[in-house]
Amino acid sequence: MTRIFGVIILITGILLSGFVYVSEKNGGPFPLAFGLDLAGGTHLIYNADTADLDERERKESLITLREVIERRTNLFGVAEPLVQIEESSFVAETREDRLIVELPGVTNLSEAVRIIGETPLLEFRIEDENAAFDALEEDRYISVGLTGRFIQSAELTFGGGGGHSGGISNDPVVLVNFNTEGSELFEQLTRDNTGRQLAIVLDGVIVSAPVIREVISGGTASISGGFTPEEARDLVRDLNFGALPIPIELISTQAIGPSLGKAILQDGALAGAFGLMIIIIFMIVWYRLPGVVASFSLVFYIALMILVMKLLPITLTAAGIAGLILSLGMAVDANVLIFERLKEELEAGKGVQDAVREGFARAWLPIRDGNISSLIAAVILFWFGTSIIEGFALVFALGVLLSMFSAITITRVFLLALAPKGVGKVSRALFGSGIKL
Repeated sequence: MTRIFGVIILITGILLSGFVYVSEKNGGPFPLAFGLDLAGGTHLIYNADTADLDERERKESLITLREVIERRTNLFGVAEPLVQIEESSFVAETREDRLIVELPGVTNLSEAVRIIGETPLLEFRIEDENAAFDALEEDRYISVGLTGRFIQSAELTFGGGGGHSGGISNDPVVLVNFNTEGSELFEQLTRDNTGRQLAIVLDGVIVSAPVIREVISGGTASISGGFTPEEARDLVRDLNFGALPIPIELISTQAIGPSLGKAILQDGALAGAFGLMIIIIFMIVWYRLPGVVASFSLVFYIALMILVMKLLPITLTAAGIAGLILSLGMAVDANVLIFERLKEELEAGKGVQDAVREGFARAWLPIRDGNISSLIAAVILFWFGTSIIEGFALVFALGVLLSMFSAITITRVFLLALAPKGVGKVSRALFGSGIKL
């Protein structure tokens, strides 16, 4: 039965390796997703203005901001965009929350900035009855916390929009439909401020300031501001794919050319291939037949790792390649522990099959403890690290799990399938280790 399992694993490994190679070489299904540093693209950093929000609103707004930008970048066909929020801690009563956007394949900085910058910031402000008579128009209104993050959808109509906006017939009017929470806030806002002006502010500019004549229920507001039909259609499109809940300011841009990313990928792949070749040579020379088995397990592990990254998918970065190579070392380390225990059992006079079983049993505890400690470190790095560190930690953790599977399961099945029950000179030579001079 063990030999049957061994044949099945052997065939599976060959087919799996062939599929991974062919799919990458010929552009098959589930291609590997490469990060910005490998595929080239644009890296943008924005400062998110959360100074006027309490802690709960701040966190909700940052989450909504990330979701909005993700929808916007997907709308423009950007492949595998990475949008992250870096939240700052309170230091000297100053906090700085940042939005990090990585757009693989987009090397035109102005185009990348346009994709993000076209998203409007919509908010509603109520008239300040205590404002100075000569105050600027934008200073005569108070923010009420009703922003674009409460918007469910928007649509274009022509006419007065139900009389709420004071629009002229046949003028384009944008109807904004709020979600449940936004509907309740808007209804309460109109109930408490009947007779006062309600300013509709888009990207800091007041586009409409109708007087609230009555309580408006149903969760729909209308925006009219002398739009052309094209401008109104663009506004509806932008609102449907996300109005920014908070203002953002571009503070850093970086373009990475595809040639640089290609060089990094080639160098990383070359380093991994050389490392794997040296490991295989060492394992075969030093550990003989078990080394051959371990070499096959390593190849199987690499193919399985690439397949998992394809299917999940996991975006591979230069740091991820480093994590992959490091996890390869963990797989080799597990095999070394097993083979050294196997050698000790053979020296104690046990049969080869018994020595294999006992060797795995004795090696399991240190392998388990070593991998658990590595996984703990990977989780900590992923939880507290930046985007680059997260990529390394994720690939490393996945590699540790799969390498443990390949060492404990695949290597064990093959050794038991090949190991004879008795002990002879040939079997001792094949399953021994070291070089005798």
